[in-house]
Amino acid sequence: MAAPKFSTPEVVRVFPTFVWKTLLLGAQRDAVNAAIRDTLHAIRRGLPDPGPGETWQSNHGLHELEALRGFVSCVESAVETVLDFLKIGYDEYEITGCWATLSTRGAAHRMHAHPNNFLSGVYYVQVHDGANTINFHDPRPQTGIMRPPVTELTHYNTDQVVFKVEDGTLLVFPAWLPHSVDASGADRLRISVSFNMMFSRFGETLGRPLWGER
Repeated sequence: MAAPKFSTPEVVRVFPTFVWKTLLLGAQRDAVNAAIRDTLHAIRRGLPDPGPGETWQSNHGLHELEALRGFVSCVESAVETVLDFLKIGYDEYEITGCWATLSTRGAAHRMHAHPNNFLSGVYYVQVHDGANTINFHDPRPQTGIMRPPVTELTHYNTDQVVFKVEDGTLLVFPAWLPHSVDASGADRLRISVSFNMMFSRFGETLGRPLWGER
């Protein structure tokens, strides 16, 4: 029997998941990083340094500090760019939380997501070799029902994507996307600032049943 003949196949990606990645550059990056470091130094005054394998986190209100207004402006610009890319029609949004994380050698962050928000993000102030990645995990639990052996990892058969970052990297992603951080293999602190974003009038607009307006 002759081999079947097909047209050139087309691989169509359905329901793609995005991660928005950019890099803050030059004097603006230096100014933002200096402001974050100075703020954390003031917040942590009198506290002991975290020990090996430990992580320290600030409270979630860093976006309310005047000293970090420049950083917040960068976050807002990134959020608005992402909303425009996604073609999201919105009235108002707000940062619902913003916090810093200091990680020592051996410190890790298990897989998690950020519920009750639309977008999440993280900005990297200080990273080093061995402590410069973040993992994003496949959010589709059904894919784990069967895992046959593969000959090569590709975008279509992996359950995890590792992003490499550097000082000044800013990531924005869906708040529901599971992510984790491997144990730091660097002797110096890894410093990052995370944030969440949500629509301000969710209960008045997005939360209303659409069929009530038809």
